[in-house]
Formats: sequence, structure tokens, C-alpha cells
Amino acid sequence: MLAGNFIGPSQIELVDIPEPELPPTPTDGGPSQMIFQPECTCLCGSDLPYFKMTDEWPIEVGHSLHEMTGTVVATNGSRFQPGERVLCVPVNQNGLRERFLVDDSRAIRLDVRVSEEEAMLAQPLGTVIFALKKLPNLIDLDIVVLGQGPIGQLFNMCLRNLGARHIIGVDLLESRLAASKGFGATETVCNATADPIDTVREILGGELPDVVIEAVGHYDQQFDLAIDLCRPWGRILYFGVPPERVDVKWRDTLFKNLTVHSSMNPNFERDFPLAMRWIGEGRVNVKPLITHRFPLSQIQQAFEVFRDRREGAQKVLVEFPSWAERSIRE
Repeated sequence: MLAGNFIGPSQIELVDIPEPELPPTPTDGGPSQMIFQPECTCLCGSDLPYFKMTDEWPIEVGHSLHEMTGTVVATNGSRFQPGERVLCVPVNQNGLRERFLVDDSRAIRLDVRVSEEEAMLAQPLGTVIFALKKLPNLIDLDIVVLGQGPIGQLFNMCLRNLGARHIIGVDLLESRLAASKGFGATETVCNATADPIDTVREILGGELPDVVIEAVGHYDQQFDLAIDLCRPWGRILYFGVPPERVDVKWRDTLFKNLTVHSSMNPNFERDFPLAMRWIGEGRVNVKPLITHRFPLSQIQQAFEVFRDRREGAQKVLVEFPSWAERSIRE
């Protein structure tokens, strides 16, 4: 079967690896496992450090995908049945494989009310819901969302649902900001052409926001801007995954009495199922986030489009061969 293999910075190839083997049913109380076959997947900003080989994380064959729906091929547990359709999140994003072994606790059932492409986005939406649970009541608050990629747009949607007064999307790319109001932003600021602090103050009548959400992360992280933008006694929700070490204005954070929240590892029993439910009930419309799609054979092009944010790229979908085979059968 095929798996991804990074052979150099921004260079990926598909290689043949052995099929996974399902171990016997555990008798020691350990977790039950399943062989999962990803079929419909999409790229995330956290996949790019692997593609760019930035040395942020160890790289293995099978990196990097983690947002996916597909089929349970076999299981040694009772939670799912072979042939069942689920959303699954592999460990350490090692999901760029045609099939892989995973604990069945890392999967949830799909909602039959939505397409599998939309159901797949319950994974990133679940991470956003988990992060927002760190904050107090958001009704009537003014909020800035730094970064208007897929995660920033998901924050816009959720904040609109949760009653924020102003949802100000900030990004360097006008192409991304053009979509923001459709996802729930009330105003947008391009910080490539305008001073974000002055512009946000103008929008808020001279004030700064109650909450700033950093949805950029990695080596493009905007922690300093989040500190500068946040009003005294305000809150920063740092969602974007940063490099291991970040040089930030921590003294300004101290003097402004800011509270900084972090967010990692959503709950498979609460957060992802709630995200799936929101999509199924029509509380959020995630479908417009999917802007591009490629077959697995074009995984190099898929990564390049996503990395370079070409043509307004938001979520770049990748179809495994099993996706096409199932579509033909149906």
C-alpha cells in the first residue's frame, strides 16, 4: 500500500509499505484497535512543518495528514463494525497511509445528515470548539481573530454563534479576508497595508478588543501582535501551534494584566461529536471552506497549493484511491 515520504524540504513522494496487522483482542484491559482506511482527507497548517521539514517535529514515513473520514476495515473491539464509516484522527498526524492501525477511541461516527467532506471538517471544528471552551461567556464581547485561514474562519463561525459583538478578522492576504465576512466576521483588517492597532481602534471607537485569538502559529506566529492588540485585563487565546521557543513581549503581557489561554488535545467524547452535531444541525456551514481537491497521486501539488495559498486556498482536500473506488461502486 502507499504512504507519504518526505525526501527533502517541500518534496514528497509516495512509497510502498507493508499493510498494517491487527493484533489479537486485548485481554489486559488495554485499548481496542482497528485498521482504518482513510478515503477523504484534507491538509492543515500543522501539516506544513513536516512538508517544509522545519525540524519542529520528528518526520516519519506516513507524515502528514490527520483530518480524515473513511472506513473501518477490521477491529479487535466492539465499538465499531467492519465497513462502518467514521471520522478518525491518527496519532502524531501519521495518517498519510492507505491504511493504518489506530486505537478505536480516536474515531467517531459520521452524521448521516451531511456529506463526508463536511463531516471531515468536524475534526478542525472540534479543535476550535475545545479552544473556545477555555474562554468565559462571549456574548457582547469584541474579538480579533489573527489569521484568516481555515481555522480563523472556523473561529469566525463559532464566535458568531456564541454572540460576540465585533468579530474582526486580521490577515496579511486580501484573498483570505475576502471570504471572512461570509464566515461570520463583522469587519476585516489587512495588516499588510494598514496598521492593525489603529484600524481596530477605529472600528471599536478608540478601544481595543476584549479577546484576541492567535490562529496563525508556527514560524509566522503573531504573539506580539496579539499582545499589542489586546486591551488591559483582556484575554489572548493562543491556538496556533508555535515553534518550541518564541521571543515575545512578555513584560507587556504582565503590565497589561493579560490572561493567556492555550489549547491542545480536544476530547473525542465531547468536542468532536459536538462539532459533528453542529454541522449536522446546520449551525455552521463548513462546505465553502473546501476550495481545492486533488487525488492522492497529486499530493505534491496539493501541498504546494496549500503552502502558497494559491487561488484563495483554504481547505485542500485529498482523495485516496479508495474514495474513487467507493464512488464508482455507489
